[in-house]
Amino acid sequence: MRILHTADWHLGKTLEGRSRLNEQAEFLEELNKIVKEEKIDAVVMAGDAFDTVNPPALAEQLFYESLSALSDRGKRPVVVIAGNHDNPDRLSAASPLTTEHGIHLIGYPKTEPVHIEVPSADELLAVAALAYPSEARLNEVLSDTFEEKLLRDHYDIKIRQAFEHMSRQCQKGAVKIAASHLYVAGGNQTDSERPIEVGGAYTVAAESLPADAAYVALGHLHRPQTIKRAKTLARYSGSPLAYSFSEAGYAKSVTVVEAGPAGKASWKEIFLSSGKPLVKWKAANGLSEVYSWLEEGRDTNAWIDLEIRVTDQLSLEEIHRLRKSHPGFIHIRPIFEEKNTAAEPIKIEHASIEDRFKKFYEKQTGGAVPDEEMVKLFLELASGADDEEEAR
Repeated sequence: MRILHTADWHLGKTLEGRSRLNEQAEFLEELNKIVKEEKIDAVVMAGDAFDTVNPPALAEQLFYESLSALSDRGKRPVVVIAGNHDNPDRLSAASPLTTEHGIHLIGYPKTEPVHIEVPSADELLAVAALAYPSEARLNEVLSDTFEEKLLRDHYDIKIRQAFEHMSRQCQKGAVKIAASHLYVAGGNQTDSERPIEVGGAYTVAAESLPADAAYVALGHLHRPQTIKRAKTLARYSGSPLAYSFSEAGYAKSVTVVEAGPAGKASWKEIFLSSGKPLVKWKAANGLSEVYSWLEEGRDTNAWIDLEIRVTDQLSLEEIHRLRKSHPGFIHIRPIFEEKNTAAEPIKIEHASIEDRFKKFYEKQTGGAVPDEEMVKLFLELASGADDEEEAR
């Protein structure tokens, strides 16, 4: 049986207010092509279908349209579990309709495995589906103490027991896999994930993943990676798009798994081409270097984090000009050259309000000097505040 593992779509997620919905639609079109080209028998999506518990209507529409295409009218089973970003009730609300079409939407951690007939492989798939198992969603108090180590130990035991229980319930002769959305100790994280380990309390040991599953499909971490200490093959497929600049340069992919009833599995990574890359520009030579890169057509289809070394603040006109030159600029961060401050510091008690403002501005910006227009605006605002105080 050939199973495609994907996770962390985060449909509806923006990048500093910029919509990524078109990129997400491109990914889902690419995913549909991959399942056809790779002759995939079943798809497992390991959580965080959406970015918020109340996703935009367009994101939900994209989700259901894509699941319909992936399932090929029920010929290819699709399993989706809720992640920490998903509303479990909302995700599973449509399951009475979708299950008839081979789409299994699982909002809460299961106590029994889901058994699914896979027509194209003529096999039975048993999925130990442990949707995001927070204490609230497990509906169980893990410990009556807040001591981190005890919480972590109790949580780890609970997860291990849940997997063991479901594994014992799997029908004989079925292809056994597990799917969950959690943090396994030792996994490499990025800035774009919302922490779920709560200082280590919601951390699972690699050895607690089910040993008798042919494969464990994991969600939550956005970097594709295999869990080395697990007793079976276990992987995070990673997110399909880079969702923070900490992921700049990462290759994005989905995982294709070949598994059988004997319990052995093999895998390969299918790299994705959809979505805009996130890149970092560091312009050590100032604005001239940035405009040189723009003329060269560098990273025309990318989101850009720009760090630019300057001797003085960038004017609003310069910032607008940069953004007009390339719509992909997300951050424009000036880095000010250090200045020689050998002169005697101004004593605050003897300094004018104008001098105090200049010193404050210089400290906050790392050495920039406010222009006359900004100083004038500040003084007008300060004067207005004094007038109001006197009127009281």
